[in-house]
Amino acid sequence: MGKNYSFKNYNKENMARASGKSIPVSFKHSIEICNFIRGKNVNYAKNVLNDVIKEKRAIPFKRFSDDVGHKKKMAAGRYPKKASKEILDIINLVEANAQFKGLNTSNLIITSISPNKASSVTRFGRKRGRKAKRTNIEVFVQEKVTEKKSSVKKESKEEKKEVEAQDKKGKKMEKTENIKDKPKGSKETEEKQEVKTVKKEENKAQK
Repeated sequence: MGKNYSFKNYNKENMARASGKSIPVSFKHSIEICNFIRGKNVNYAKNVLNDVIKEKRAIPFKRFSDDVGHKKKMAAGRYPKKASKEILDIINLVEANAQFKGLNTSNLIITSISPNKASSVTRFGRKRGRKAKRTNIEVFVQEKVTEKKSSVKKESKEEKKEVEAQDKKGKKMEKTENIKDKPKGSKETEEKQEVKTVKKEENKAQK
């Protein structure tokens, strides 16, 4: 039996996926991290998470911002180290899956990353009675294609050049036709003038 993923628009050719189940991580922290990373490049996301673990960069808390202090260059923010480590491991798994498929890992983009609440587990020992935090996280990655766009641009440029060349040929043909028509008209005018002069001479002779 395969795993049930929430993301349904999965393309096997240019996408890869990975998931983690029942991760001992705060659900709220994972939501804020995933919202910040979603749509970003994989390498950029990895650098961000490493900076969060080292407390060099904070994750902005936009949804769960109650009683959260401000951080440098942002409003409410925190350094969720534990959640960042777990999500970083899942991103490394996705990158490995994409590499196994033959995708270019430098052009991978996180198209979907979603945390979901896992089944709650009660703690034992000194903290018995409390519910442990568990989260399910799934990540989908897609290869960003740049070659097709460049080829389309090249084709459009070539088409424009062909159209311009055809226009130039059409203009040249029109010019040549006009040039050919001009001498005919000049000959006709000369013949008309000769006829007029002949008529004038005949009239003079009759007088």
